[in-house]
Amino acid sequence: QVLRQFVRHESETVGSLVLERSMNRVQLLGRVGQDPIMRQVEGKNPVTIFSLATNEMWRTGDSDVTQGGDISQKTTWHRISVFRPGLRDVTYQYVKKGSRLYVEGKIDYGEYTDKNNVRRQATTIIADNVIFLSDGGIKEKV
Repeated sequence: QVLRQFVRHESETVGSLVLERSMNRVQLLGRVGQDPIMRQVEGKNPVTIFSLATNEMWRTGDSDVTQGGDISQKTTWHRISVFRPGLRDVTYQYVKKGSRLYVEGKIDYGEYTDKNNVRRQATTIIADNVIFLSDGGIKEKV
């Protein structure tokens, strides 16, 4: 029923403003690239930041799965930011380089100016759920 509402684009009109449902969800399963860091900008809440690698593998050529063939792999790096207070602190404390994690969140596109005064674009995953899949037997949802 919820999916039907998304597909039909049901909307409500408030004055001249049209409100319609939309979705921005990301699910990632991968390994952490470096130990997390915690940053705080003046006047803003702290954030835990780390990178997560996901791998995509495929066979090249016309060979099927049972026969030999070249296997290609591509690694994609994702910047993960955790703002939620409890999750932010636990992630900072327990996530380590090499940890296997499942991360849910949303994509955020932003711009910043680097130290050489060059405008850069950044894509970040804002995590609202992290599940620890490795490291010392920790297998709990935070």
